[in-house]
Amino acid sequence: SPIVAITTRRGPKKNGMISDGAIRASIVPDVPRLGVFIHKFNFTHDLLYETGHFALHVLHTGQVELVHSLGFRSGREHDKIAAVPHRDALKTGVPILKDCYCWFECLVCNVMDTGSSTFFMGDVVDAGRGPGKEVLEPAYLREHLTPEMSAAYKANLGHAQDEAREASKSMKSIYKV
Repeated sequence: SPIVAITTRRGPKKNGMISDGAIRASIVPDVPRLGVFIHKFNFTHDLLYETGHFALHVLHTGQVELVHSLGFRSGREHDKIAAVPHRDALKTGVPILKDCYCWFECLVCNVMDTGSSTFFMGDVVDAGRGPGKEVLEPAYLREHLTPEMSAAYKANLGHAQDEAREASKSMKSIYKV
């Protein structure tokens, strides 16, 4: 899937994160839905779980630095959205990034615990097109990270995988072979 930014808001606290775990969750044009997997250790997870609203932004190839800003540190310690040009969505108040390929404002309609993460399925309540020309894919991102960003990406990914591996141990198959 493409690289996306997920934003949400609880009262005055806004936050955002980067994910490559977003999918279309409906083939029906008049019932647009999107889904995203968010690991439980992310601050955005807590805000989204508590409020039930989020925006999903498909990023473009000119946003490698934004991936670094939103994806390489925690919103628990830093206001990651303050320096990112955005507006508040009319329906939910979540931050809508001014620069992206496209965006979707969503209300959560279903939640599934996956052990290490939560799958949030959202009804799209508003959407728009940004100025971006080419969707940011994971391979493009990895190829265009600076050496410092690449080292931080690998360290963060290893840490996240370790946490996810441990949290996933609680989930077992409900079917027997």
